[in-house]
Amino acid sequence: MPKPRFAVLGAGSIGCHLGGHLAAAGHDVAFIGRPAAMDVLRERGLTLSASFRPSVHLAPDRLTAADGPEAAAGADYVLVTVKSAGTEAAARDLAPRLAPGAVVVSFQNGLRNTAVLRAALPGHTVLAGMVPYNVVRSGPGTVHQGMPGRLMTEPDDLLGAAFRAAGLAIEARTDMSEVQHAKLLMNLNNAINALSGLPLREQLGRRAYRRCLALCQREALAVYRAAGVVPARLGPAAPGVTPYVLGLSDPLFRRVAAATLRIDAHARSSMWEDLRRGRPTEIDSLQGEIVALAAAHGRTAPANARLVALVHEAEAAPRTWSGPELYAELRAAG
Repeated sequence: MPKPRFAVLGAGSIGCHLGGHLAAAGHDVAFIGRPAAMDVLRERGLTLSASFRPSVHLAPDRLTAADGPEAAAGADYVLVTVKSAGTEAAARDLAPRLAPGAVVVSFQNGLRNTAVLRAALPGHTVLAGMVPYNVVRSGPGTVHQGMPGRLMTEPDDLLGAAFRAAGLAIEARTDMSEVQHAKLLMNLNNAINALSGLPLREQLGRRAYRRCLALCQREALAVYRAAGVVPARLGPAAPGVTPYVLGLSDPLFRRVAAATLRIDAHARSSMWEDLRRGRPTEIDSLQGEIVALAAAHGRTAPANARLVALVHEAEAAPRTWSGPELYAELRAAG
């Protein structure tokens, strides 16, 4: 049986990571992204690095890099990894080009992307997916996975087999809505990490920053309860317990949450990378999603709302915040 063909629409850090592993396993993969980023792939190739396994380099002649969505034509699977703000445009671009029977998989942050894709692509199967770990661009043509983890998608045997053959652990889930709500709780740290300017391990090792995350998660959990949402349990602690763990002293947190700190020393959030590169962030699909859900149920989420404002300010004029400064700012908002 021939291997399925893939296209990656939005070949940034996550897209290059997923598509790169598939290409290394011998799949035909079309990388579709910004012209400058695709030029780097054409010139330098793609290096996949991680602290827990050997690096893999794909020479330029092993890659198909394209600037436009027409490269998705003929793919059996299209992995959508664009920022949430670009999902509607991505769906419009794909609609006239998808092959009959092509499956679209959303590996994006946020809660609404799968629904947006399904509404715009009614003749195609659209699956929700989730990447639980950190991937950032560590140099030209190099993407680095900061910690191990297991991809999650709605069930598709052929897709799962392709990822496993490419060396990427994957789990089929029938509760992806609950998984995405749980992932959003984790992603509320993206903004805090971006404003800290620190690597993730160092930031999470400081109680003041963790207390900022606990404030955001408590607001989100209250909003979830109002909305009747029960987030999936993805880690060793239930979502409702996590804010209490985050508030522990640094020595106790290091003992209780050792797995949480098992992160590459240089790993940072994708939002930090966006601010550093002068790109718009996904804050409106992270903290902004909590604020919107709160408003829909007659509630407020002031700490999350303040972080939305601070990140938008940082998009225009970058600055970093110490943990105590940021915690005081979020407490004052509430």
